[in-house]
Amino acid sequence: MLDLLAPGPVRRTREQAEAAVRCLIEWAGDDPDREGLVGTPDRVVRSYEEFFAGYAEDPKAMLATTFEETDSYDEMVLLRDIRLESHCEHHMVPIIGKAHVAYLPAGRVVGISKLARVVEAFAKRLQIQETLTAQIADTIEEVLRPRGVAVVIEAAHQCMTTRGIKKPGVTMTSSRMLGEFRNNAVTRGEFLQLLAMPR
Repeated sequence: MLDLLAPGPVRRTREQAEAAVRCLIEWAGDDPDREGLVGTPDRVVRSYEEFFAGYAEDPKAMLATTFEETDSYDEMVLLRDIRLESHCEHHMVPIIGKAHVAYLPAGRVVGISKLARVVEAFAKRLQIQETLTAQIADTIEEVLRPRGVAVVIEAAHQCMTTRGIKKPGVTMTSSRMLGEFRNNAVTRGEFLQLLAMPR
């Protein structure tokens, strides 16, 4: 039984997680012991280990290694179309889309794969898109201290497309602009223009 008075999140065992999946199968009206479902609790838990791997990751640490030999490069660095797979914290169903991340270096740059890893680390948690967008941008700003950061996420939410109002084909766009991307209309316009360029 869950300890409702325990402070903070309680990390349950794998066996408890599998038992919870069995309970959901029974609640849905099926038999967790029939042939097709016997292995389902184990498979679901293994899937969840992938879906929510971000809780074990430290996005700030991913940005710790930077390069200062940049020949004074100070123009925009933009990584477009980073595939994003997350889960809605309200219904635990997929959010699937892409993130675009840009920053203006201030004396140092980071390996581009690290930007994608930061997106992945925050996406692999229970999320709402607005929070996810802010977490990515704020972490890059805090660790790299660039002159500006811009993050745009475009995603489809299955909590809206496959249940509830059931409106497929709808994409949500969220953005967070910091530093020069927020304060300088020319810089922000250049970023948005680059996003609009054909792939």
